[in-house]
Amino acid sequence: MAGETSTRRIRRGLPRVHGGAAWPDAAQLPAGVAPAAGEATERVVSEPAVAAHTPVMADDATVFPAATREAIAPALLVRPDRVRRGLPRTHGGGPWPPAAAAAPAPVSVPVPVAPIETARALPVEQVRAESVDAEPLEAAGTAPERAPAPAAKKLYRGRSVGRLVWRSIGAAVAIIVVAGILVLAARGLLTFRFVQDFVHTYPGDYALPASAPIGFPAWVGWQHFCNAFLIVLIIRSGIQVRRESRPKASWTPRWNANRKISLTLWLHQSLDLLWIVNGILFVVLLFCTGQWMRVIPTSWSVFPNAISAALHYASLNWPTDDGWANYNSLQQLTYFVTVFLAAPLAAVTGIRMSGLWPKKAERLSRVYPLELARAIHFPVMVYFVAFIVVHVALVFSTGALRNLNHMYGGSDQVNWVGFWIFVVSVLVMAGGWVAARPVVVAPIASLFGRVGR
Repeated sequence: MAGETSTRRIRRGLPRVHGGAAWPDAAQLPAGVAPAAGEATERVVSEPAVAAHTPVMADDATVFPAATREAIAPALLVRPDRVRRGLPRTHGGGPWPPAAAAAPAPVSVPVPVAPIETARALPVEQVRAESVDAEPLEAAGTAPERAPAPAAKKLYRGRSVGRLVWRSIGAAVAIIVVAGILVLAARGLLTFRFVQDFVHTYPGDYALPASAPIGFPAWVGWQHFCNAFLIVLIIRSGIQVRRESRPKASWTPRWNANRKISLTLWLHQSLDLLWIVNGILFVVLLFCTGQWMRVIPTSWSVFPNAISAALHYASLNWPTDDGWANYNSLQQLTYFVTVFLAAPLAAVTGIRMSGLWPKKAERLSRVYPLELARAIHFPVMVYFVAFIVVHVALVFSTGALRNLNHMYGGSDQVNWVGFWIFVVSVLVMAGGWVAARPVVVAPIASLFGRVGR
């Protein structure tokens, strides 16, 4: 064992000081240990890249002596073809690669070397940091400045804001042009003799039965407000349901844990039920008080009179009727369609699309498919929106104070009572519009089911 230790060879590694000898020094080797055969005791610096990036482990205050600098400089500049060989590939063999294959082709691109006089022994971490940071700084100094990337345009449903503005302006211009053409066409028709005779024969309204009531009772005013309040919120929630892709909250009824709908859909359907109840009460009161004769036609002359009233509206020569006692025929037909056709269609199609529809009624579902209900429900909503817009426009353009008194004030006088009641009702509807959000709706919905994600 002692004989093996006396003959054991050890291969020393790289120097700890730039330009120094291999480490550990031969004098520092333990007793019985000698350098590996063929290994030089002095360091040979073979190529600039290796010398320039060799980690240095000496103290910062250590400066290379002049003799060392003079010995290293020729090797850095003149001997780029020397390669330091590694450990042997076989036990007892020589360093790898062999000396004949260790000399690569001369390097054509010189590696810049910092002046030796200013070189100091630096810690390994600082040397690595400086070598890594130097390249991006040098590249940044030579690379051309890049223009900042343009900000992404905000899109609304796949279209830019500017495009939407121009489309809105174009739609408004088209509506104005079409309205102007209609006005000119109506006024042109009224210049013909046969049209004048038609308008004279059918002035726009006809006489109601002698038992028809005159004026509006108080229940018409609050029914009008309730209907307007509910229909506005129904339209709002219906549009939200169509646009909602990921509901913020869901609602599950207590009597059916397997049924789960979005909170917005629950609000829409709940408002629908209230609106249906209000509509049924309205129809009952119509027939109980005789007011039905004002909205249901009682003579076939309603149709030619409606055409005559439409010509007056289109020519901007408003028909001079007395809404307190009798609607003109166009109004009567419009109210009839709204109350007895559009409203039932909205209710029936809404029930078909809701959870109230019986799932076991397969034969009835085939007769009345879900696709048909969806195809009808949305156009009915568009009709209600158009009706509200035209209705409000005509109320304000044909005598606002008197018309508002008819609807809200319960009188035929021209004063501000109905107007201020109308303002309060609009504020209430605006408050309902703002409050129709999950933070307000969720506590109410939790009274009838479970609200969750």
